[in-house]
Amino acid sequence: MQSRIIFAVWAAFVAGAAHAALFDDAEARKQIVQLRNQVEARQKSIEERLSAIDARLGQLDSSGQNRVVDLAQLIESLKQDVAKLRGLIEVLANQTETLERRQKDLYVDLDNRLRRLEQTQSQLQDKMSQGERNAAAEKQAYELALNQFKLGNYQLAITSFQNFMTNFSSSELVPSAQYWIGNAYYAMRDYKSAIAAQQKVVKLWPENPKAPDALLNIASSQAELGESTAARETLRSLVKRYPSSPASEQAKQRLAQKK
Repeated sequence: MQSRIIFAVWAAFVAGAAHAALFDDAEARKQIVQLRNQVEARQKSIEERLSAIDARLGQLDSSGQNRVVDLAQLIESLKQDVAKLRGLIEVLANQTETLERRQKDLYVDLDNRLRRLEQTQSQLQDKMSQGERNAAAEKQAYELALNQFKLGNYQLAITSFQNFMTNFSSSELVPSAQYWIGNAYYAMRDYKSAIAAQQKVVKLWPENPKAPDALLNIASSQAELGESTAARETLRSLVKRYPSSPASEQAKQRLAQKK
């Protein structure tokens, strides 16, 4: 969805640039048409004057000295008009060439922009696909490790969760993986390892929802080791630090039973 939005924004940008350039070309074409009309008008004027010259030549006689002077003036004027006409034709040719060059440059620019846009879209799609694949692999690895714990394969669960934490070190599930490692040690009655594992949860991720549960598991491990005083201190710390957590309610119940 994100790549489609980015593609739509870029396409609108390219279309806008094309519209602006084409608008400029339309103005240029309008000027060329006006210039062409001027050229045609000049040509018509010259043709009319040539016709007048032919008419006067036909009327000349032996007494037409004054008419010869008029004719010479007309010819000079005609030469000036021809020179102007040549200039207009040259300007028209230059403007036509400029317009064609601008159109070519416009299409080349649009083609380059579209190519870059296609490359950007392709890269975004590749990144999204890679991200989706990574998320699927992360979820699968975590669930496989958790299933080993549920099946009672605690040592295999520990190894699987440790591999998960190595392969997906930036995952949001890393604190949970560490918590289940502590639980697996507790299930294996390795209480010291369980305490050490759960202390990492509390120290590294104190704001994570698993932190209160980790403290509760630490208290249970201390009780199993016969460290009653330490267990009560851990339960009090749990109630104080996480008073609204479900683990806090269990801690209160245990403290009430030990009075």
